[in-house]
Amino acid sequence: MSRRTAADWAKPAATPAARVDVLIPTRDRPSALAVTLAGLAGQDDPAFDVVVSDQSDAPVAEDPSVAAMLRVLRAQGRRARVLRHVPPRGMAEQRQFLLEQAGHDQVLYLDDDVWLEPGSMQRMGVALDRLDCGFVGMAVQGLSYLGDHRPDEESVYEPWLGEVKPERLDSQSTAFDRHRLHNAANLAHLAAGQGLDAGEWRAYKVAWVGGCVLYRRSSLLAVGGFTFWRDLPAVHVGEDVLAQWRVMERFGGAGILPSGAVHLELPTTLPDREVEAAAVARDQPETREPSRLKAGPMKKGMEDERHPESDPGAEVPGPYRLSGVQGRDRVTRAGVGSR
Repeated sequence: MSRRTAADWAKPAATPAARVDVLIPTRDRPSALAVTLAGLAGQDDPAFDVVVSDQSDAPVAEDPSVAAMLRVLRAQGRRARVLRHVPPRGMAEQRQFLLEQAGHDQVLYLDDDVWLEPGSMQRMGVALDRLDCGFVGMAVQGLSYLGDHRPDEESVYEPWLGEVKPERLDSQSTAFDRHRLHNAANLAHLAAGQGLDAGEWRAYKVAWVGGCVLYRRSSLLAVGGFTFWRDLPAVHVGEDVLAQWRVMERFGGAGILPSGAVHLELPTTLPDREVEAAAVARDQPETREPSRLKAGPMKKGMEDERHPESDPGAEVPGPYRLSGVQGRDRVTRAGVGSR
């Protein structure tokens, strides 16, 4: 087990070599971030590092609850860093910045309002290795909806039988309708009927996965990561969807059932949903010379704390991402849901 227990916290010990970089974008959600970090503190294997990209008005690492959980992770033997990354230039840029901090074989993008059940990281890691695809994800669930059973939405469930194959998706694809499966607590109801033993999992076909996605880093880099941020205005949504569609088209991707990702059901931090990344940059080249967007205006007293020469990027909640109203069949301009 890579996690050091309380009996060893005060002992000098080498930090185990990590295999996964956990990448967390955050902005003005210290309490939620502390819960997210607490979920990571309950994970055993594989060994992982944590990088938080902070775009909060006040440095989130100074919040007592966040600071406490960072100390726990470090005592457990995890490398945990919080990097100030302001002023904000949009979610795609935030995600790209985080990707550039990673150096391990796998990267887990985890939103700052998601708690992970113990064992979730190990389950995703095993699945990614066995499926040999570009990404696997655990879609977030709103447990306030456990009493809201939706068999009709569960009908779009389609397991991967055998090899996970590449697919091309867009908002006009028949497969786009799979998004309904990630509404409310549908995955919890679906898992309950699967008769799964402890540690057992199933791979299934997705439209995309919001909030908790484990990528093979080489696959994400091969499609350009989130460098398309340069084609987008600072205010946009759907950057995670576009990146996943690009990875799916070349390497395939899958959802994992059961999902141990629990949405905290906070209001979205991205209320302006006029610009969706896929509508702007779906078929743009995956690598090219930057067009350099200007940064958004800084608030009074806020200095540019970006790391020199970094190619920014990260995320907090995302585009077609479910929010506090966790999938009540809302329709936005290009599809569904909100972060």
